[in-house]
Amino acid sequence: MTSKRGILLANLGSPCSASVPDVRRYLREFLMDERVIDYPFLLRWIIIHCFVLPTRPHRSAEAYRRIWTDEGSPLVASSRRLHGILQKELDLPVVLGMRYGEPSILSALKELRTKVPDLEEILLMPLYPHYAMASYETVVAKARKELDVLGWRIRLTVLPPFYNQEIYLNAMESVLRPALEDPWDHLLFSYHGIPLRHIKRADCSASHCLLDPACCTTPAAAHATCYRHQSLHTTETLALRLGLRPGTYSSSFQSRFGREAWCTPYTDQELIRLAASGVRRLVVLCPAFVTDCLETLEEIGMAGKESFLEHGGESFKLVPCLNEHPKWIEALRAWALHFPDNWMRVAP
Repeated sequence: MTSKRGILLANLGSPCSASVPDVRRYLREFLMDERVIDYPFLLRWIIIHCFVLPTRPHRSAEAYRRIWTDEGSPLVASSRRLHGILQKELDLPVVLGMRYGEPSILSALKELRTKVPDLEEILLMPLYPHYAMASYETVVAKARKELDVLGWRIRLTVLPPFYNQEIYLNAMESVLRPALEDPWDHLLFSYHGIPLRHIKRADCSASHCLLDPACCTTPAAAHATCYRHQSLHTTETLALRLGLRPGTYSSSFQSRFGREAWCTPYTDQELIRLAASGVRRLVVLCPAFVTDCLETLEEIGMAGKESFLEHGGESFKLVPCLNEHPKWIEALRAWALHFPDNWMRVAP
C-alpha cells in the first residue's frame, strides 16, 4: 500500500444527545434522505414535517434515554472504540464518519485529508453487511457527494456488501456460539426491515425473489443488490455452520415505518407468535447490525423482550453485535490489507 491512501469507516450515526431537540434534528436529517423515504421531495417534506416530527421525536427520545450511557450513544461510542483499535492494527490512517449526525462524513474526509495532504485514494468501509438503499447505498452516495462539494479529485474505492464473506461469517459465528451453550428452544435472526418497494427498485430481478422464497435461500440465485436474498442467505449459511435443525430457527424483519408493505415476517409479530406456539427459551441475533444501537438494545433487547415474556416466553437472550470483537477487527484488518481484492472503485 502507498502512503497516499486512507480508510473511512462509515456507520449510521445517532443523535448528539437523548434530548427531544437533538433527536428531532437527527430524525429530520435521517428521514429526509431520499434513499430512506424515496418519495418526491415535496411529499417527503410534508410527511416528515407535518406528520412525523411533531410527535415521533418525543417517543424516540424516551427510547434513546433507555440505552444512553456515560459515553453517549452506544453506537457512536462503540464505533469510536472500533476505530481506535483498528488504527493501531494498520499503518494506513483511519477515520470515522457517520451518515447522519456527528462525526459527519464531511468532517471525516477533512480529517483524512489533514492526515494525508497528498491523498489520492479513499478506501470506504460502509459498516453494513447487506445491500440496501437506506444503508449501504446512501453512505456511498454521501461520500461521493461530499468529495464533489469539496472539489477533490480523489478516487473512492468501496468495500462491497460482505454478507457472504467467510471472514464476516467467522466473526458472526464467534459471537453466536457462546449464546447457544445454554439450553434454548429457538433462534431468531432479526434483520432491519426495508419497504418491498426498495427491493424492487434496487434489484431488477427482485420481483421474482419476492414471489418465490426459495430464490432467496439458493446461493446460485444471489442478487448483488437484493437485501432480502442477502439477509436470508446469511441466516441459512450460519444455520449450516452451526448445524441447526430446520424448525429451530427463523428469520424476521424489524423497525418498519409507515403503512406500506415491508419485508416479512415482522419481528414484533414473530416474537408474539413464537411465544404463543410454545417457544419458552428464545435467542435473538441481529446480523444486519455490526454495532449495538437503538434497534438492537432497545427495540429488541428491551421492548422485544418484554413482549415475548408477556405472551408466555420464559427466557430471552439477545446476542451482542460484533462491536469490537477480535474476529471483527480481524475481518476489517484483512479487508484493508487485501485491497483491492473484491473492492469496487467509484470514478472521481
